[in-house]
Amino acid sequence: MGREIVHLAVYDTMADWEAGHAVAHIRNGAWQCEPGRFDVATVGATTDPITTMGGTRVVPDTALDRLDPGESAMLILPGAAAWDADPDRLAPFARKAGEFLAAGVPVAAICGATAGLAREGLLDDRAHTSGAVGYLNAQKGYGGAGRYLEQPAVTDGDLVTAGPTAPVEFAREIFARLGLYTPEVLDAWYRLFSAHDPSAYAVLEGAAQP
Repeated sequence: MGREIVHLAVYDTMADWEAGHAVAHIRNGAWQCEPGRFDVATVGATTDPITTMGGTRVVPDTALDRLDPGESAMLILPGAAAWDADPDRLAPFARKAGEFLAAGVPVAAICGATAGLAREGLLDDRAHTSGAVGYLNAQKGYGGAGRYLEQPAVTDGDLVTAGPTAPVEFAREIFARLGLYTPEVLDAWYRLFSAHDPSAYAVLEGAAQP
């Protein structure tokens, strides 16, 4: 059986760091319950190269119109300047997120990508977070202020959301939703990467033993 694919959306002005922890550790099987279960593939509006906010050139593995939720384990939507500067251009990614959620396949969105989901009405009936509730209130189509939580990252069923300063919490919620680590290892991973707790590394080192 082949690996389950987590799809990372990529587009011009994508914030490189926001999904960095998540995708790197999804592919690093050292501490995982089932090493090698997941792989990561990139999806763009087309297969033409994009340039991230940091100036990195990425060639998408597939195009958005070819992405079938039934062939994916999760869709990750990073933030990007374009979510605010050119929302119509990225709206197809938010609509695809709606297809994933309707199919029962998880979606994880951080920073500006949460605004894209808000405009599609995908946050109205789910607990969620973002940079600030006022930011989402400014989005046409958003009616979910009553479900907004002042937390770095939130999971509600198949939806993970996070604010722009919470890439580590975003990754933690993604790992939990995928069942990537045992609870003990997930806690150690978070303590290491959020609080720089050296004692956490011993737990991770133990999990890496054959």
